[in-house]
Amino acid sequence: MQNTLPQRRQALGWSQQRLADELGVSRQTIISIEKGRYDPSLPVAFRLAATFHCSIEDLFIFDEGATA
Repeated sequence: MQNTLPQRRQALGWSQQRLADELGVSRQTIISIEKGRYDPSLPVAFRLAATFHCSIEDLFIFDEGATA
């Protein structure tokens, strides 16, 4: 699944660590989500959307060609 997290995070001038601290997750979790290696749980996805004042659908782009 693709996402817009790096662009949104950088637009705020936040580091990956700052975003991780805001969400209560590890920096490695943020790195993995940004690189598309890990899909967040629903609670984390909702916290991300709240942090960026947008919907989950605005953050994550479903890739129908990707394997589950």
